[in-house]
Amino acid sequence: MRSSKIKGLGAAAAVAMLALAGCGSSADSGSTGASAAPGGMQVPNLKAIDKLGTPEGEVNVLAWPGYVEDGSNDPKVDWVSDFEKSSGCKVNVKTFGTSDEAVQLMRTGQYDTISASGDATLRLIAAGDVEPVNTSLITNYPDIFDSLKMKPWNSVNGVAYGIPHGRGANLLMYRTDLVKPAPDSWAAVFDKAGAQAGKVTAYDSPIYIADAALYLMSAKPELGIKDPYALDETQLAAAVDLLKAQKANISEYWSDYLKEVQAFKSGSSTIGTTWQVIANVAQGEKAPVEAVLPKEGATGWSDTWMVGAKSQHKTCAYKFIDHIVSPKVNAQIAEYFGEAPANKKACAETADKNHCTIFHAEDEAYFSKVRYWNTPISTCLDGRTDVKCTDYATWTKAWTEIRNS
Repeated sequence: MRSSKIKGLGAAAAVAMLALAGCGSSADSGSTGASAAPGGMQVPNLKAIDKLGTPEGEVNVLAWPGYVEDGSNDPKVDWVSDFEKSSGCKVNVKTFGTSDEAVQLMRTGQYDTISASGDATLRLIAAGDVEPVNTSLITNYPDIFDSLKMKPWNSVNGVAYGIPHGRGANLLMYRTDLVKPAPDSWAAVFDKAGAQAGKVTAYDSPIYIADAALYLMSAKPELGIKDPYALDETQLAAAVDLLKAQKANISEYWSDYLKEVQAFKSGSSTIGTTWQVIANVAQGEKAPVEAVLPKEGATGWSDTWMVGAKSQHKTCAYKFIDHIVSPKVNAQIAEYFGEAPANKKACAETADKNHCTIFHAEDEAYFSKVRYWNTPISTCLDGRTDVKCTDYATWTKAWTEIRNS
């Protein structure tokens, strides 16, 4: 949920940064939305547009900070002005700080397109706030990494509901001078957290429960967790117990990148979850830290541009999305924001020629270990039908309980 995605990192880095279970193998859209997703969850029967029309003159965009820059924050950072001139579509942008806020705003029907994370996409699809997208109308869609297309967070029953934008992993960061030996497992912040008592940090969001669940997949296989976002009551209870035990060793729960960087620089935090861009900034400020993808893998994010079902400016919305995922612009955003671009041709357009290497943009073996954020729902995302899984509201209640324990 990236509850505080506003991260202004300046020119060198970025603004640092969750869907239905049913991902089909066919990437065609423009068809009727599925009436029932795998597992029996009902979704509205909506259709994508068949063709583009005359640009309507404007597009109302709902976005994470750092995704739609028009030069007002930094004159050197502007990928909106040229689009407005060439398309005839004036871009009106509203940013949001949490996925919960984004969902509420999108439900007003005032926005034509949204950059949604995986914990928001499911809710938007199920509520009928967004509609399927006709990928044939996005000229840059063929250049999007295939590994990001038609996934559980951006499609339903073989129907695309969005265009991939960028991705990243939630990593384990540690002070190299204070944490020895170098950790290679999430056990360092869970079962072995006592070794850094009072200096462990964790992401402040209910979705962090999935990090505990991912660890338990291998640490306690008898629990039978197959998907960290599909937890029945027993599995959720195990994750909650693990996080309550962890809390005794927590220095602070973070959502602001600046605070995490400062905590690692001062040594008040020595180990915990992070993003690659935060590790880069900390290293740039001479903090002796490293960030690794643990052997259990990690959670992560893959954001999606979606089209509002009530949009009055759908031609402008499609043109805008196509512009945003074009190689040059996708590269600019990836560098400014601090993530791997979704367009494979973007890697040739980055100012820092090492950017895609640093963020593993073309490393599918790396991202095969990443469990992208998904929305926990009562219909088990792992396909189980003999039990009821816990939903996001239950996770939110559990997270409050953990934080107050």
